[in-house]
Amino acid sequence: MPIVENHRAKLRLERIGMEFEGAGARVVALADVTMEVRENSFVSIVGPSGCGKSTLFSIAAGIIEPSYGEVYLDGKRVERRTEYVSYMLQKDLLLPWRMILDNVILGLEIGGVPKREARERARALFGRYGLQGFENHYPHQLSGGMRQRAALMRTLLLDRPLVLLDEPFGALDALTRSLMQEWLLQIWEGSQRTVVFITHDIEEAIFLSDQIYVMSARPGHMKARVDVNLPRPRSIASHTDARFVALKDHLLHLVREESLRAFEQQGSGVFAGA
Repeated sequence: MPIVENHRAKLRLERIGMEFEGAGARVVALADVTMEVRENSFVSIVGPSGCGKSTLFSIAAGIIEPSYGEVYLDGKRVERRTEYVSYMLQKDLLLPWRMILDNVILGLEIGGVPKREARERARALFGRYGLQGFENHYPHQLSGGMRQRAALMRTLLLDRPLVLLDEPFGALDALTRSLMQEWLLQIWEGSQRTVVFITHDIEEAIFLSDQIYVMSARPGHMKARVDVNLPRPRSIASHTDARFVALKDHLLHLVREESLRAFEQQGSGVFAGA
């Protein structure tokens, strides 16, 4: 996929490749991955399991270096720097011995913000995140959806220019997940942060996103970029829009092709000829 020059691009990954040595063999996880994320946009990445989505996030976050390729933020090349990214994984990773208030300020504390100041900044946001009155509760006293909101609050409190969310709702039940999607859109629309989101759920990707990148089976590269031309703000009714249904059909076809390729790579004959 050619690089699209765009002065408003917040993040650009240019010809990223990643290779590992394992069990005496070289594994090519990513090959020539190129993508752009416009400032203040919401972009999702979908693809088959094992295609390298989380590895790509670790590179974008500055946690690991690619074997080759470049990462640009606001047009400037960055290397092994994590201070420009807020990164949330699928698990909430809340510390069980800390109350929710002290969990959400953890990133601020690590960044050198005094605890008293960090607590004041966090308290002002608890109502917006639906956690008012739970500041002094422990993680085990909260529902799964509430813990995820606390984890996202911790992520966004860092006020970094780029937010990476790696399947944050993957462990939730269907109803809670749907509610969290609507809530996340409200938070995003109010803050206008640049978000890149990994998911295996095609409907989730369409509902949330401005653009969706489809990754191939390993070695992962960008098979397609799909624009989501649905009006905002969105609601649960968006799922029945004819444009939504057409996008879902198109994306399911693309992802299924790559999922079949992934099964073939693993030596499975279950879907042969499907």
